[in-house]
Amino acid sequence: MGKIIAIANQKGGVGKTTTTVNLAASLGVLEKKVLLIDADPQANATSGLGVDVEGVELGTYQLLEHTYKAKETVVTTESPNVDLIPAHIDLVAIEIELVDKDNREYMMKEAIAGLKDAYDYILIDCAPSLGLLTLNALTAADSVIIPIQCEYFALEGLGKLLNTVKSVQKIHNTDLDIEGMLLTMYDSRLRLSNQVVEEVKKHFADMVFDTIIQRNVKLSEAPSYGESIIKYDASSKGASNYLNLANEILNKNKEKV
Repeated sequence: MGKIIAIANQKGGVGKTTTTVNLAASLGVLEKKVLLIDADPQANATSGLGVDVEGVELGTYQLLEHTYKAKETVVTTESPNVDLIPAHIDLVAIEIELVDKDNREYMMKEAIAGLKDAYDYILIDCAPSLGLLTLNALTAADSVIIPIQCEYFALEGLGKLLNTVKSVQKIHNTDLDIEGMLLTMYDSRLRLSNQVVEEVKKHFADMVFDTIIQRNVKLSEAPSYGESIIKYDASSKGASNYLNLANEILNKNKEKV
């Protein structure tokens, strides 16, 4: 049975989508069967895997509305072993539409229950908010990865996110774990980056991944070509970082690569 991992942080620009897309691609080349669910109305994970957002007819919106079966919303991608449930701008409306529904926090969990056996890992790219979309993802997930950028306001809002995780654990999903905190956008030349790494590791110790994602031009360029960093430049530092992260997750889950 597959493991569902949400990638979440209500703060924007911390590397959530970059992490989701490239972790999915890295797990794929390590011969794991992966499903990426784009749960962000900006649909950057969808375009980042080379899927035309304007052409999306079935995706996360229909998945959450339960108007189609989950497998009907899945599309294949050019990344080996990676499938996608794409997003479209219509996903913006879902939070309003779900408000009056019973069990609104469980819509995603119920919808994807039948897919767990088909994949080794299901990754959910969350929106930069703590609204119903993110709540659905955390309720459906087995664990959560929290990207934290190595910049001045890195820890801002982290307490709020951790409180949300605790609330979900208490009310909706007692089995939810923190897979790990992932330090992103690290620049070894900057004293501030090193200070943030020290601060996060001091406060959260074993909860922090050993892998650190370094600032890398290729990582920034890849999405504009609709490609993961693995496909765009497999020899880049960014590709190496995300392959290391994938291996760390596999090892943490006691799997052999």
